[in-house]
Amino acid sequence: MVMTMEQFREILDGNRRLTIRTLEAFPEDKLFTFSPVEPLRPFSKMILEILDIERAYIRGIALNEWEYSPSFDGISTKEDLLKGCHEIKENVQKWWPKITEERLHTVEKDPFFGGEMSHFERLHYALENEIHHRGQGFIYLRLLGIEPPAFWER
Repeated sequence: MVMTMEQFREILDGNRRLTIRTLEAFPEDKLFTFSPVEPLRPFSKMILEILDIERAYIRGIALNEWEYSPSFDGISTKEDLLKGCHEIKENVQKWWPKITEERLHTVEKDPFFGGEMSHFERLHYALENEIHHRGQGFIYLRLLGIEPPAFWER
């Protein structure tokens, strides 16, 4: 392995800290309503997707219990969205020690999106998805006249 499990976890955590700072930069009303054009979604919807994917993958990899469902339906405030981010972080802290290097390299059919991939590839996909949506959040903030957080500060 090129990096340790904890180094990989720190990359995931650092990205999440930046995503949370991006979320915090949004005015509450724009977080849930603003999108520049159809069919783009408000940033809050992207955050919910990020959280649902992370929860489903980490839980599935750690416990072999695969369930993808909207865990945070009905969230309508920035405070509750931030609580959702912290809830997922607590779940990851609880489940991460159950994941071994061997488990990360296990290749299985993806129960949500199809195709075969390793569990590491699943987590890498989740990370890329988060980075993609955070980039959209940066653009939204700039369109709203708000400076996004410095992306190099994790």
